[in-house]
Amino acid sequence: MSANTIAKRKGRGEPNPEKLKSVAVIQGELKKYPVIGLVNMHKMPAAQLQEMRLKLEGKARILTAKKAVFQHAIDGVGGTIKALDEPLVKPHVQPALVFSELNPFVLFKFIEQNKSEAPAKAGDIAPKDILVKAGDTGMPPGPAIGTFSTAGLKAKVVGGKIHIMEDKIVTKSGEAVRPEVVNVLNMLSIKPMEIGLDVIGVYEDGLVYGKDVLRIDDKEFAQRLTNAITGAINLSVNSGYITKQTADIAVAKAYREAREVAFASGAYEKGVIEELLAKHVLEYAALKSQTADTPQVKSEENKN
Repeated sequence: MSANTIAKRKGRGEPNPEKLKSVAVIQGELKKYPVIGLVNMHKMPAAQLQEMRLKLEGKARILTAKKAVFQHAIDGVGGTIKALDEPLVKPHVQPALVFSELNPFVLFKFIEQNKSEAPAKAGDIAPKDILVKAGDTGMPPGPAIGTFSTAGLKAKVVGGKIHIMEDKIVTKSGEAVRPEVVNVLNMLSIKPMEIGLDVIGVYEDGLVYGKDVLRIDDKEFAQRLTNAITGAINLSVNSGYITKQTADIAVAKAYREAREVAFASGAYEKGVIEELLAKHVLEYAALKSQTADTPQVKSEENKN
């Protein structure tokens, strides 16, 4: 995007040199890095941002600018990078771009793990469902019961203390926290807010991955991967489509089945003959034992 284009959009005769410099720097990073995270810094303290910059050193670089500057830079680079345009213009977003060579999922996980808890304020948007669990609050009877009721919680006095009688989600993810809910959360020392970079999406190879895709449960992922590998091995072996990875398993299965057939049919083949002979010896011993008992029974009958 040319300097004149930027100036015309603002209705100015000459473009702002600082703005042009920012656009050029951002465009250079857009071309350099394969992975670009779009994050929201709304209500993020400056000290927290600086701390995050230090933690990301060597892993990623954070650049901040106004939406218009980012848009000019993205439009100037063009191509698939323009996929970032749509999430960039979302309302209530104070954007920053995170440039990295890390895998999008690794980058997202690192950013998420470096968030800290904070109390909620009225009007804050809940990052996830805010749950108040049932149990003893440790508070003596008093006005607090009314405060809990105002927030939609069932509370009563049990054993001289106020108890919450059942679990309740007081604010759903994406909803604004009401003042009466804030009072309850503060009373119970619940800190539902997260201070840190809020990932909107991460770009790689023409695609922007949203946080719903990037947020992976490690245990669930490992279990799914294990199930997928097991299923693939079973399909390969049972269908007879043998690969380098399943050849040993298929041979072992075929050998085991061949031995079972040979043993069941009584075929004196190498590998089963010893087991067959042992089986026949046992059968002979059992038969001999039965026949040895028969004359003894008849002899005693004759005596009678």
